[in-house]
Amino acid sequence: MPPTNPQTAGHAFFKGMYEDGYYPDHVVDKGRQILLRLCERIEDERPADLAALYVLTHAATEEFNELEAEFDAAGSEIETVAREVIAEDFWFVASAYGFEDADAEELIATREW
Repeated sequence: MPPTNPQTAGHAFFKGMYEDGYYPDHVVDKGRQILLRLCERIEDERPADLAALYVLTHAATEEFNELEAEFDAAGSEIETVAREVIAEDFWFVASAYGFEDADAEELIATREW
């Protein structure tokens, strides 16, 4: 079920990556799906505090860790620009669900990229 939060439902996730030909759209699409699933989980589980939110964002970050191999296979990688775009969208999600005080680095603390 798609997110019902109007901010996340209408957000153009990974816009900077879609606009840059270095990142293959079919792999970026998979990253977008990871964040949409994160939104769904937040809506379903309604984390009560930052610790509970971080459990969800860490799980989504681990999915991105697995996606890195697909970027590599497509001749791309999760490098500096991609890391910034991904981190910004994770923070956008946290903020959209009322966690404006979330630490951007902690949201993706389990990253391997």
